[in-house]
Amino acid sequence: MQPLRYSINVTLDGCCDHREMVPDASLHRHAAQILADADALLFGRVTYEMMESAWRPPADGSRPEWTEPFARTIGAAKKYVVSRTLEQVDWNSELITGDVGESVRALKQQSGRGIYVGGVQLPMALAELGLIDEYEFVVHPRVVGHGRRLFEGLSVPLDLTLVDREELESGAVAMRYEPKRPGTPAS
Repeated sequence: MQPLRYSINVTLDGCCDHREMVPDASLHRHAAQILADADALLFGRVTYEMMESAWRPPADGSRPEWTEPFARTIGAAKKYVVSRTLEQVDWNSELITGDVGESVRALKQQSGRGIYVGGVQLPMALAELGLIDEYEFVVHPRVVGHGRRLFEGLSVPLDLTLVDREELESGAVAMRYEPKRPGTPAS
């Protein structure tokens, strides 16, 4: 069984709008590494379309050179796209149109190093179903005072245990958590 891992960039005040993050080489190296350590990526339609438009070749030279390792890594990755509206996908992708819980459980049953999920809406649904095995929050040293908040509307609290943290050159801190298992004492 392979784990489902979630990774998201977020500001100190909880904003998860990608347009509010300040990208740099250290963030892209970190993201490329976590993607390279997975067997597949899982996106909802919005995240898939955003990533495809930003990272799909051919590059026109408008991206900084330090983004190219990330672009190559995400381009080569196997992708699963959850959507009720798309009729087809490409860019090394497979469409998931049925029950998301059943589909993700089936993907997790396959052997492998893991699946990474990105975005906001799909991970919220997967968290509600208890399907995410690891959460990574890359917290940026920035307060923006607006925008969509991470896990806004979650029906029950997620109790997590810190398992690792990494300070990036950018000043962002990548923190990895696992869900607390029933019977695990509070810290």
